Amino acid sequence: MSELIKHECGIAQLRLLKPLSYYKDKYGTAFYGINKMYLMLEKQHNRGQDGAGFASIKLDMPPGYRYISRYRSNAPQPIQDVFETINNRINKEMSLHPEYQDDVDAQKQNLPYLGELMLGHVRYGTFGKNSLESVHPFLRQNNWMHRNLILAGNFNMTNVNELFENLVKLGQHPKEKADTVTVMEKIGHFLDSEVRKLYKNLKSEGYNKQEASPHIVNKISVPKILKKSSKDWDGGYVMAGLLGHGDSFVLRDPSGIRPAFYYKDDEVVVVASERPVIQTAFNVKLGDVKELEPGKALITRRNGEVFTKEIIKPLEKRACSFERIYFSRGNDADIYQERKTLGRLLMPKVLKAIDYDTENSVFSYIPNTAETPFFGMVEAAQDELNRQKNRKILQEKNTLTVKRLSEILSQKLRTEKIAVKDAKLRTFITEDSSRDDLVAHVYDVSYGLVKPEDNLIVIDDSIVRGTTLKKSIITMLDRLNPKQIVIVSSAPQIRYPDCYGIDMARIEDFIAFKAAEALHEQQGTLEETKATIYQKCKAQDEASTKTVENYVKAIYAPFTNEQISDKIAELISHDTTKAKVKVIYQTVEDLHKACPDHKGDWYFTGDYPTVGGSKIVNKAFINYVEGNNRRAY
Repeated sequence: MSELIKHECGIAQLRLLKPLSYYKDKYGTAFYGINKMYLMLEKQHNRGQDGAGFASIKLDMPPGYRYISRYRSNAPQPIQDVFETINNRINKEMSLHPEYQDDVDAQKQNLPYLGELMLGHVRYGTFGKNSLESVHPFLRQNNWMHRNLILAGNFNMTNVNELFENLVKLGQHPKEKADTVTVMEKIGHFLDSEVRKLYKNLKSEGYNKQEASPHIVNKISVPKILKKSSKDWDGGYVMAGLLGHGDSFVLRDPSGIRPAFYYKDDEVVVVASERPVIQTAFNVKLGDVKELEPGKALITRRNGEVFTKEIIKPLEKRACSFERIYFSRGNDADIYQERKTLGRLLMPKVLKAIDYDTENSVFSYIPNTAETPFFGMVEAAQDELNRQKNRKILQEKNTLTVKRLSEILSQKLRTEKIAVKDAKLRTFITEDSSRDDLVAHVYDVSYGLVKPEDNLIVIDDSIVRGTTLKKSIITMLDRLNPKQIVIVSSAPQIRYPDCYGIDMARIEDFIAFKAAEALHEQQGTLEETKATIYQKCKAQDEASTKTVENYVKAIYAPFTNEQISDKIAELISHDTTKAKVKVIYQTVEDLHKACPDHKGDWYFTGDYPTVGGSKIVNKAFINYVEGNNRRAY
């Protein structure tokens, strides 16, 4: 993606099923789990770099010894900071107590962070601030072991205000409205309630508090707690939690919007936001890593029992397609092929735009993350070139000479690395004209590869705001003096905000929305259309209804996809742009062909999987009309 869109979060949860001495004997270190957690978080740093955190729980610790450790960082390199701090703490203790070196029991009892149950998180904050207080995992402490709760997640709730009010009605006094806090307090409330009920029953059987504790640990029902806690949640989420006594869970939303994968053998139970992370960290086969199904929780009991349980009735699966297009790591076997297919499916439109003139066309990509769809596009272009060669051979078969045959067969597709991003260049000047001049030089171009008669085709993952295209890329590509610049997006037109974890909140920022506005302006219908949509959104916002319609769709309704794409091409061009500029987007239909199991397409279609999503898009339009710069969620 040639412009910055922040997004997502990543989780990693690990339960060691053997004693720490087992890993010492087999792998040479009792810190096996910590090492694996570092690897899993590093392999997910693409999912969030605002902060990182790690928490661990030691099982079967006697009273008076610390059994929960946590460290969080919002440093510029937060993952490295977290594990350097952990490493330094452990090394310091080991140097002071060399007798711990070969004594695993002493290490567990006295060294921080060394435990059997671990939870890690990398964060991008879509709600609240990027202060250290906002970094996961969150900790809810209590002197009763089984009432301690550690929580981290990849999620965004659309009904934070409602969840907050529900907590107030329960008699709580939450310190803030951030969705992580409200979710944690909701789970914590029902955890407390479950413990109280269990103790009441045990007390009636004659147990005192000390005697009751181990029985509570055995009887506590994590599925029951999660069912009660998640009853009113609206959003996309994967929620991971640890209880102080050693139970753990990972819960996925009923539409499967956010991803979660797990693996289990006789040594470990591990969960991560991405499948190849587990494959790489534990060297396991593709088929051994399972997807956590929507609405289900993976629960690991303190005694090592592992099972999945339906917590919320699953809805139609609407797994996020943007995960596949851009955000997830591209080394996942399925994602790699899907991205190639996205590029391949775009080729018919590209060929039409260049009048099938592959000989006078140069194919490239910006940025590096668009390389995989580029491969797919080039494969399809090569197929077309081969068809052209076959036609020429058949047409000239009666007069064909060896020299002419060699000329035809030697024709090659022209693929080049046209643009290279200067990662060290920073736009540190905030004054607009100076900053824009610097933005225009963020990319360097490769000169001498493009001729004046050439089409220059450049594929990008997606075009969201169009800012970098207008201020940098189009200007840069135009310096190469091509006949035509064709910008190709492997994603469809992004028209609507996301509210489930990706930071695309303001509808007026989208270049597709600006294009629709411009088209309405041309035909004199802009103000009337805006007023009609605003009135409907406002009436629905003030009404109490469980059925919500996305009224913002009306702004796009009068225009075809091609009309909007052509207007976008105008908007990202300059008066001084010499080349003809063409913009080609993926269709939603072809997106679904390429990613058949990830049909979450609300950014493109406006068809949100939850009621809260439709409320958010209407609220975003209200904010836009009223000139309110706040995010809609």
